Amino acid sequence: MESPTLSRAHRIRRLGNLLNLSSPLGLAIARLGGARFSSGPYGLSLAEGFRLRFPPAGAFAVGNVIITRHTIGAVSRHHPDVLRHESAHAWQYFWCGGLPFLPLYALAAGWSWLRTGDPASRNLFERTAGLVRGGYHEAPVTNAGVRRLAGGLQTLIEKPSRLAERSR
Repeated sequence: MESPTLSRAHRIRRLGNLLNLSSPLGLAIARLGGARFSSGPYGLSLAEGFRLRFPPAGAFAVGNVIITRHTIGAVSRHHPDVLRHESAHAWQYFWCGGLPFLPLYALAAGWSWLRTGDPASRNLFERTAGLVRGGYHEAPVTNAGVRRLAGGLQTLIEKPSRLAERSR
């Protein structure tokens, strides 16, 4: 039965994320990971006890489905606003038309990693959902990921010359 306090906007989001296939994907992922389901606030479905190790997050949203390895209560004790944070991600799925959110999020995480060495700090989606509400800390912009890539590229460039020297 639908909660009488569920707003019209949350009902629209829930229907939209059902039709854009993001919530069905979330339900499938949660079921694959052996999660237990219950209804949550804001028209969200909660999937607790997720057993897969990926992604490495305390909780994550796929459509209107919030998935966690623990219970939402346990996660909320450490991060009291985590459901508001994940609800914001459910809106992001809605506004991105569902599944296009996934590659857009990956691009935003990559950009953040290049700039800070952290996939969340400069990620547009995490920032608009609220870094602190999601349990994230803001890393400074240092181009740490760019430097790591440059170091790796330098190693790849130098490696063939090292191999050539050893073969003489």
